Amino acid sequence: MKVTFGGTPVELAGTEIHVGDTIADFKAVKNDLGTFRLSEVKGKKLIVAVPSLDTSVCDAEVRRFNKEATSLDDVTVITISMDLPFAQARWCGAAGVDHVITVSDYKDRDFAHTFGAYLPNVGLIARSIFLLDENNTVKYVEYVPEVTDHPNYEAALAAVRA
Repeated sequence: MKVTFGGTPVELAGTEIHVGDTIADFKAVKNDLGTFRLSEVKGKKLIVAVPSLDTSVCDAEVRRFNKEATSLDDVTVITISMDLPFAQARWCGAAGVDHVITVSDYKDRDFAHTFGAYLPNVGLIARSIFLLDENNTVKYVEYVPEVTDHPNYEAALAAVRA
């Protein structure tokens, strides 16, 4: 799949995800450096993938989903980026983000490849959103066509509430 990053076309690495696919477990790194596994999270999961929390669009996006998470029943919001766990923890503290789980894919890039969201030329994750049900079946997918743009918040939230 192709997206653009700052207007330059980029081929994403990994397997493109589609509605109806079932996701296998993946691992990432928690802010305390422990191992995060998707299988640890029960129920519905909204995965918000961003290039870096320290950019304006990512900052605004995660703040928005943190606010929305307070009114989402039975949904865990997980934000994943290539930021180091220390930077994620620092950013969450400074931003007051406490209703989403932040995890890092810097070590193994397991998420990036499993979800077909790896930007190989820059080593980041493409902006994308995935809604998984309690059985890890994909119910919503958005690979944002221009990585530096905002996702379609309304469509993602409508899918969560459906």
